[in-house]
Amino acid sequence: MSDRARRWSSYQPNVPGRGILAGYTWRFWLLIVFLGVVTGLVASALMGILRLTQRLAYGSHGRSFAADVLATTGRHRFEILLLAGLIVGIAAILFRLRPTTAATEVSEALWLRRGRLALVPSLARGVLSVVTVGLGSSLGREAAPQLAGASLASRLSDWAELPVWQRRLLVASGAGAGLAAVYNVPLGGALFALEVLLGTLALSLVLPALAVSVIATAVAWIFLGTAHSYVTPAFRLQASQMVWALVCGPLIGLAAVVWVRLIQRVNRLRPRGRGRLLVPLIVFGALGLLSIRYPELLGNGKGIVQASLFGQVSLGLFAVLLILKPLATAGCLGAGAPGGLFTPTLSIGVLLTGVLAGLWSHIWPHTVPAAYTLIGGAAFLAAAMQGPLSGVVLVLELTRHFDLIIGPALLATVEATVIARRFGAPTIYSARLAPHGYADEALGAAVIESLDATDESLPADPETAAGHKKTPTPDGSEGPDPRPAL
Repeated sequence: MSDRARRWSSYQPNVPGRGILAGYTWRFWLLIVFLGVVTGLVASALMGILRLTQRLAYGSHGRSFAADVLATTGRHRFEILLLAGLIVGIAAILFRLRPTTAATEVSEALWLRRGRLALVPSLARGVLSVVTVGLGSSLGREAAPQLAGASLASRLSDWAELPVWQRRLLVASGAGAGLAAVYNVPLGGALFALEVLLGTLALSLVLPALAVSVIATAVAWIFLGTAHSYVTPAFRLQASQMVWALVCGPLIGLAAVVWVRLIQRVNRLRPRGRGRLLVPLIVFGALGLLSIRYPELLGNGKGIVQASLFGQVSLGLFAVLLILKPLATAGCLGAGAPGGLFTPTLSIGVLLTGVLAGLWSHIWPHTVPAAYTLIGGAAFLAAAMQGPLSGVVLVLELTRHFDLIIGPALLATVEATVIARRFGAPTIYSARLAPHGYADEALGAAVIESLDATDESLPADPETAAGHKKTPTPDGSEGPDPRPAL
């Protein structure tokens, strides 16, 4: 064995060959730093637009968007939602007049377009997203910074002429950093990029994703502050929580399947032709009418989750919102409104488990439903996006007290995720892809394999990765590749 081979050899499976240094030049690390800084700045600017829109639409009557909405009249909410529908319809027509051949969704770019994402259309959709969410659309605010970070990463990859696997890593890291910046979840953002978007946690990929996420979050602290998203009481671990998680985990998984199937269905029913203007007006008008009686439907659902954590939601309201909130979110998405599904999915999980916890309290005395809603909400989120690690870690960072009940949460997450996968359900991200997108599945598999090609002796591009059948051994020689052929 040569001195060079001995220096880099390792029997540890996650440190093959040159390990974490493989394929990364100083220019790549400069891109990582630049991407993190700019993503943090753009995410902060987008949140500024969101807050300005909320203030103009609903005033500033309280300390939260939910309080501001509640302080307005039902007629005012209806008029604002009609305005949101009109904006969505006009924007859909304008986007149709300026078509693009590149992807405009992060998942589409990563899984079907080799990490290529259109910059200007993505930024435009991001601004439209935060404006409509600020007006009351039942979608999440994280889609805008994710699009911004990912599209910027795609443009930087073009400039630096990165190989495909590095492009995909950079684009996924940019998307995760956008999520991390607006929710102050640096670890969760990095895990989301790796586990959900890339489907791997290899050490050589972890460090760049973590670096972008942490830098973007730190930059956003300057403008958005360092507070976590949800204020929670101090929970206690109880035996009843483990039993409840064991019993309700499969039910949560089945509910996640229904939710994802609904997203898949409405995505296929998106309006065409003249319906691009008419359907958003009808959907948002209907949401405005519902908001007269149930203002909790407006926004991404953060207010619902926060109120449930302090027991401020009755069992009856849980049950009503459990029916209306998924319909409202799916309706906004189906009408063509851009937006995220992360927070709405968490809120729907909280509503579901709020009902289950309320019923459980009649079986097991002295139950504190708030803790159960958070346990079940994390499991529902993880199952819906098929990201058990990132789902739990995201809720942990969002609340900062979740670690006290992490045991039952993990149990419910495992069960719910397995059930959702067993029924073959897509995720809330793959469900938004066009049905014809799966035609490129073979190329997608080659790209995934190339993510492991971080040793200099392995190919960088998916076309050659699919035909490569050798891998370095710890002594520096090459042996047969233990991975199955594609």
